[in-house]
Amino acid sequence: MTSEHYPEPVPEQRTNSHVLIEGVGMVYEVSERPLPALEGIDLTVRRGEFVSVIGPSGCGKSTLLRIIGGLQSPTRGRVLIDGTPPREAQRRKQVGVVFQDPSLLPWRSVIENVRLPLQVNGGQAGKRTDGQRDYPERLIELVGLDAFRGYYPHQLSGGMQQRVALARCLVTSPSLLLMDEPFGSLDEITRSAMRYELLRVWRSEAAERDSTVIFVTHSITEAVLLSDRVVVMTPRPGRVAATLEIDLPRPRDEEVEVSESFLEYTRRLRALLRERSLA
Repeated sequence: MTSEHYPEPVPEQRTNSHVLIEGVGMVYEVSERPLPALEGIDLTVRRGEFVSVIGPSGCGKSTLLRIIGGLQSPTRGRVLIDGTPPREAQRRKQVGVVFQDPSLLPWRSVIENVRLPLQVNGGQAGKRTDGQRDYPERLIELVGLDAFRGYYPHQLSGGMQQRVALARCLVTSPSLLLMDEPFGSLDEITRSAMRYELLRVWRSEAAERDSTVIFVTHSITEAVLLSDRVVVMTPRPGRVAATLEIDLPRPRDEEVEVSESFLEYTRRLRALLRERSLA
């Protein structure tokens, strides 16, 4: 594994990027045989940008997200978040992660689940107040669950549970939000609604802190709807095959999905996937 020491980034890198990924590779040792998962990943994500990563199953999308979040170390290369290693950014509560499984504690209510990261960190990290309501209360209102603050996870639908997970992730005020197929287990109707819910919440958070999102998905429609830019990965070992800039006006609503521009972007993204035998 690579060392936790990272060279000091040059001023231009610090200025122009929120997330800098350079030469990242990942090889797993499986049954005494190397299994390459990622190879030569170079990517810069600008502050306040919404970037989706799409590619076939097993291409290393989730591995890349875990490396960015400091949950595992790459075999080669480096990642910098605001000029610091991921684990340092994680220690500073600059990174939030939302997985496909909301992983809520069943014995804690909605508000208690959202407050959990603050309590784990001594009750101070990311704590803010807005008028007479503290930040966890405000986040519950922001994700539309104010009336359900005292409910428990088993009393909530799948989409509502993911809203709680999103609020819990945001409670430490991270500047970087990593999302790994967060809507993958939802039915299509709920999934479609959650896309717009995410855009609404992100727009509110971005207005305060230029929040950046890196979002893993298998859905072409989802990638185009949410993103400023879509990164297309190759089959394993995952490499960056192409990037597609999405120049659609924000805020986005259901009407954008029937526009010719939206349909053209989905055609182009589908063609990129097909050209590399990914579709």
